[in-house]
Amino acid sequence: MDRFAELKAAIKTAELVDAHAHNIVAVDSAFPFLNCFSEAAGDALSYAPHTINFKRSLKEIAELYGSEISLSAVQEYRANSGVEAITAKCLKAAGISTVLIDDGLELDKKHDIEWHKAFVPYVGRILRIEGVAEQILDEYDRFMFPAGSPTRIENKNFIDHIFIHALEVAQCFDLPMQIHTGFGDKDLDLRLSNPLHLRSLLEDSRFKKCRIVLLHASYPFTKEASFLASLYPQVYLDFGLAVPKLSFHGMLSSVKELLELAPIKKVMFSTDGYAFPETFYLGAKKSREIVFAVLRDACIDGDLSIPEALDAVKDIFSKNSLELYKIKSASMSLDLDKMTGSSFLKIDDYSPTPVITFVRIMWVDASGQHRCRVIPKKRFYDLVTKNGVGLTCASMGMSSHMDGPADETNLTGVGEIRLIPAMQTKCQIPWAKEQEMVLADMQLKPGVPWEYCPREALRRVSKILKDEFNLVMNAGFENEFYLLRSMLMDGEEKWVPFDKTPYCSTSSFDAAFPLFHEIVASLQSLNIVVEQLHAEAGNGQFEIALGYTTCEAAADNLVFTREVVRAVARKHGLLATFVPKYKLDDIGSGSHVHISLSENGENVFIAHGGSTKYGMSKIGEEFMAGVLSHLPSILAFTAPVPNSYDRIQPNTWSGAYHCWGPENREAPLRTACPPGTPDGSVSNFEIKVVDGCANPYLALASVLAAGIDGLRRHASLPEPIEDNPDNVKDKVRRLPKSLSESVEALVKDQVMRDLLGEKLLVAIKGVRKAEIKYYSENKDAWKNLIHKY
Repeated sequence: MDRFAELKAAIKTAELVDAHAHNIVAVDSAFPFLNCFSEAAGDALSYAPHTINFKRSLKEIAELYGSEISLSAVQEYRANSGVEAITAKCLKAAGISTVLIDDGLELDKKHDIEWHKAFVPYVGRILRIEGVAEQILDEYDRFMFPAGSPTRIENKNFIDHIFIHALEVAQCFDLPMQIHTGFGDKDLDLRLSNPLHLRSLLEDSRFKKCRIVLLHASYPFTKEASFLASLYPQVYLDFGLAVPKLSFHGMLSSVKELLELAPIKKVMFSTDGYAFPETFYLGAKKSREIVFAVLRDACIDGDLSIPEALDAVKDIFSKNSLELYKIKSASMSLDLDKMTGSSFLKIDDYSPTPVITFVRIMWVDASGQHRCRVIPKKRFYDLVTKNGVGLTCASMGMSSHMDGPADETNLTGVGEIRLIPAMQTKCQIPWAKEQEMVLADMQLKPGVPWEYCPREALRRVSKILKDEFNLVMNAGFENEFYLLRSMLMDGEEKWVPFDKTPYCSTSSFDAAFPLFHEIVASLQSLNIVVEQLHAEAGNGQFEIALGYTTCEAAADNLVFTREVVRAVARKHGLLATFVPKYKLDDIGSGSHVHISLSENGENVFIAHGGSTKYGMSKIGEEFMAGVLSHLPSILAFTAPVPNSYDRIQPNTWSGAYHCWGPENREAPLRTACPPGTPDGSVSNFEIKVVDGCANPYLALASVLAAGIDGLRRHASLPEPIEDNPDNVKDKVRRLPKSLSESVEALVKDQVMRDLLGEKLLVAIKGVRKAEIKYYSENKDAWKNLIHKY
């Protein structure tokens, strides 16, 4: 479920009150269409097509009209359609229910106020003080300048006189006054348009009840405007013109800056549309995009809740203006399916769209480390998508401590394979939006799998399960990890826990809330379902449980989740580590996985009609019995470093004994009956002896191989252990206490060899033996694992 679905819907359907706009002109007006994109005039206007606003806006107008993306094509469409048709199209697509028009702006062949009422339910008029002053001088103009030369009021005293009287009139009739601050008038001195120059007026007791609206977001003085709105009850803000004239980043930062201090109840939308109906459309379209992006980020950062963001949508787009200007708006109904220009409503695009510059091609090696090659975007799409990139065969022989092939892997620096992007996994990197990432398959050449490829191994064994039994294995991982912060102690960097709170501590989650907000949002952007998260028993330890899916997708999701957690932690100045036992005197971290079987989309692990005494189907029992019998050799895949066995100890809920039990968290295999499952029925089983150093593809492939063997043999489960296994040692034996014992079990396991492949197993055993040798000879080297997992 998309966390921001409700906010997106609110933005899409919001009726807009356009509180500041100008008249639309006839198609044959002498006013240049280029001014749709720029305030410039004369020779300067010729540079308009080279602006970011022009290039972006032209594309959006062309998309609305269904024309080619060129100025001539858009102008041809306008001329052929007529101003009435394009106005109807633009304003309907904009979703504007109310517009207030300042008709004092002199435009060639502009339509009067009444004309606009055919396109918008409610049209009001803004009295332009500058226009009134010019009317006063109209007779003087005609007498002194018979040729029609314009009069420009430049006398500061006269301007102030008119302005003060205008304030008195506005206050008398309880009308707000809109003031141009910042950019928006080509003939003003921008240095003098800083709204801070209004401080003396705002402090004047005569006008403290006169509500003043600062237009154009006061750009580039947005922070100053926000400050004034926070300090003075009579100051309001309108971000029209800044949106849509600035770059996306400029619009986003401007609105964010307005909201840094200003009350949401004082910030208002307008298009500042003028002359061309396209300006109304662009102002509305970009405002929806920007407001969504701003409110979404505020929710991610923890500044707002979703309900508060929903209220802000109503306030900014309509409610604030309706109340301030005392408008009884004629509401309009937005038919989203029939709205012209449906591309306008692509809310998923309502965030900056950075130019992708690089693509990371990722794989997980035999030691469980994540690695990548980074390719410039053009080369990636031109060449790499089909041909991949070269990679040494030694890559699957590397251990956690050495970037070279381990002995006895039969892999050397001689020979090369291809990393072929699995394009269905490609996605934008949430924490580095200028990049994409994609998981890779290892192939001898495009289309020819390499027998050492972990993803191919999982696919291969999954196909056997499907072909022989018409079954699919589903999986859901629980990720435990520590958050550590760096401290300098006696001149040496030390990594200490993020906090020291107990299991499921509320204060711990409060402290980590900003980080988890960002983690969950990032995972949601990758379509990875998060079922729950909480503080774990270790100091600074947390858990994120992911949603159930097919085993290959579950492995992909686990890789991406580890990447997200580590990256977001780095962004917050922390180190996230999935190492099994980061500190020998604290609790360990696992990557428990829940397993079930489905046939034609239906969970067939659950017993039907009391088919077994354990609450699971015969198929489920046989599969699980196979996993239980091969568990010692499975550990060579799921607990792949010596440090893994520091975690798998009695009385630590890690599953140290070779047994299973219903809801027994001390057993390595625990049958589970989650909410919604019929009483006494088992929907899945949990494998607890998996940790964050495991390659998830190889771990799940080994589980699948064991389960297939159980199905083939029609294996049965022994009696469950319903006590702490450490209390009944006479009934159970320990699982391997070291990586050496697991490798020894793997060497003897013919099923693993047959189903996973001889070559792959030789490489795995060689890498594991290298780990055993290195860490036995370097007693403190395990401490460096926190930077690798």
